[in-house]
Amino acid sequence: MHALDILYRRDDKQLAAYRAACTLKTCPIKESYYAYRPSLSTNAAFLALFSFSLCCFILQAALSRRFVGCTIAMVSGCILEVLGYTGRIMSWYNPFNQNGFLMQIVCLTIAPAFLAAGIYLTLSRIVITFGPENSHIKPLSYPRIFIPCDVISLLLQAIGGGMASVASHQDKSPNTGDHIMVAGLAFQVVTLLMFQLLCLDFMIKTLRRMRTMGEAALDPKHALLRGSTKFRAFLVALGLATFCIFIRSIYRVAELSEGWTGALIENQHLFIGFEGAMVVVAVLVLNIFHPGYCFREGYVQKKYKNLFRKKGRRRRRSADVRDEKASPVRDGSSGAATPVQEVAENGI
Repeated sequence: MHALDILYRRDDKQLAAYRAACTLKTCPIKESYYAYRPSLSTNAAFLALFSFSLCCFILQAALSRRFVGCTIAMVSGCILEVLGYTGRIMSWYNPFNQNGFLMQIVCLTIAPAFLAAGIYLTLSRIVITFGPENSHIKPLSYPRIFIPCDVISLLLQAIGGGMASVASHQDKSPNTGDHIMVAGLAFQVVTLLMFQLLCLDFMIKTLRRMRTMGEAALDPKHALLRGSTKFRAFLVALGLATFCIFIRSIYRVAELSEGWTGALIENQHLFIGFEGAMVVVAVLVLNIFHPGYCFREGYVQKKYKNLFRKKGRRRRRSADVRDEKASPVRDGSSGAATPVQEVAENGI
């Protein structure tokens, strides 16, 4: 019988005590929390990429000062990704150490929930750009539907992760917490699926109305933005990011449904491909095609409109002042200026 089979016949306290006493020199790697040694180079690369993405989101937020909610969600997700891959690097030094394992499994599990929230917040802007008439639901209804769903998913994953972590530290079974995490991930998969279906429905309805009505089907106020190459690239990037997080979430549901000792969680190549690569693609494409940058034409157009309105108001005010100065009636029945008017006119 394999040593690992004998190991898992022990209770949780014996298992935790056994691993606490293990080192790479004294115990087989198959008896670690991972059943493999996490790759230092791969995890360091992911750590560097997520750190770079985090810095980019912060810088882009400071420069654009737009999409604040989206940026907060993306920054939060990237911070958790950085912490998660820090935990995996800790586990390279000692894969039998519990802290690094718990740090990575909790942080990397819940991080994409924040990234999904950032994606949900952009759809209402897209609907407004093309015209609310092309959507079956109101633009503001999208975040009002999907953000609460994402919060539920996040809470389930966080509560489950916390329970599993506490149970593991107390040398008890983490299965209850793991099941709650799986429920949160499954809810996230359903939410992402519904989001993608509504996006597809919006696209189909918009194309159908354009075939019958032409450009009249679209909001003329945002014609410049819709024609922008950057905006169109953002739509592709958003679709790719959503799909990547969706595929990753399906993988994590399958992985964690087997528990912390299943075949999927013990396969490092699957983790790299379906967890690390998918999420890093999602954040980097949204760095390259950041909404604050890709929606710039719409803001520039609005800025000039507001500028023209302000100039028009100033001209009207100047004309009113000239008329007032030319008026014979300024102080009662005489043509003299009142003290208050003199102060205002002289700028004192």
